[in-house]
Amino acid sequence: MKVRKLLSGVLVVFLFIQVLLVSAPDVQAAASPPGLSAESAALIDVASGRILYAKNGTKKMRIASLTKTMTAIVAIESGKLDTVVTVPPEAVGVEGSSIYLKRNEKLTLEELLYGLMLRSGNDAAVTIATHIGGSLPGFVYMMNEKAAMIGMNHTNFTNPHGLDDSNMHYSTAEDMAKLSAYALRNPVFRQIVSTKVKDISWEGEQWDRRLLNKNKMLHLYNGADGVKTGYTKLAKRCLASSATRDGRQLATITLNASDDWNDSAKLLDWGFAHFPIKELVSQKENVKPDTPVTMEAGTHLVAMNAFRYPLQPSEAEDVHKRIVLGESIINGKMNGKLVGFMQIYLKDNMIGQVPLLVNVDSPTSAKPEAAGRSFWHNFWEIVAGGLWSA
Repeated sequence: MKVRKLLSGVLVVFLFIQVLLVSAPDVQAAASPPGLSAESAALIDVASGRILYAKNGTKKMRIASLTKTMTAIVAIESGKLDTVVTVPPEAVGVEGSSIYLKRNEKLTLEELLYGLMLRSGNDAAVTIATHIGGSLPGFVYMMNEKAAMIGMNHTNFTNPHGLDDSNMHYSTAEDMAKLSAYALRNPVFRQIVSTKVKDISWEGEQWDRRLLNKNKMLHLYNGADGVKTGYTKLAKRCLASSATRDGRQLATITLNASDDWNDSAKLLDWGFAHFPIKELVSQKENVKPDTPVTMEAGTHLVAMNAFRYPLQPSEAEDVHKRIVLGESIINGKMNGKLVGFMQIYLKDNMIGQVPLLVNVDSPTSAKPEAAGRSFWHNFWEIVAGGLWSA
């Protein structure tokens, strides 16, 4: 009975746990990384959330306009892209990069997001923030709430653009890598940051604004598809980069890097070369319980989803699995029922878990439980399925 109650509780928090697992850094392997000019850097596998490499990864640093990654993802998740936004007076003439917004000019939120991420418009950042948050302090609160949710434990935002306004606006390379990975899982964000050229409206003018993406990695590196440049006098050169090869995406962060383009290219090359994706669990794989359980003849436990993870070849021997079940007796009437999880560990760190379903050789024995089977199957297909099959 206690085990069943425990499983019930696990179901409630299961999806939240997966978010934490995805965003948490893992034990780093021993392969020698390239030399970098960056004071601080990190490399992350986007799908799994594994930090593959970090240099001074938890050192608090100024992050300049990499801040706008958070501004963009909060706006995308909280607003509607086709909403028409009026430029407030406080957004006009903000120092630094600009898309030259005019007071009371009207643009859609989507257009402002392109101005924010391609041209790093600080005026666009303030306009977006006041629209979404009601005020700059209101939006900054939303930014920090999102940072806490993602697991950015060494980050504090005080503005939506990253200008040097105090020592209280900071993050770390690892935290910004987590943010990049989180944002890149959003299709709208991915589309924006991978765009090289975009025309948006310019109210009162005879032509549109033509936005050329400042991120040279989109032209310099094969497969590059994001993310954001940054610079202030105090932060120096900062860069968030991403690239996709053979369906697999990596992202890098370099902070205070005099040779940021080459730093990012070296890290991406190194990550693709040294951390191939390994399928640790296959979809519908038969799973043998490692705890005492009575299995009726003809019944099996199967993995609902595949689970893949970036590993160096030498790490394969450090992977182990644990079966957690909420039932001590498995019979044919439970066909399709979720009864537990397979937890996957790399050494002592749990890197993921996969739902386990009951499967029987003959579906006829499962008719009394057909409704329950359909509910659980559809629930996990819709809510959790994509997290482990990416």
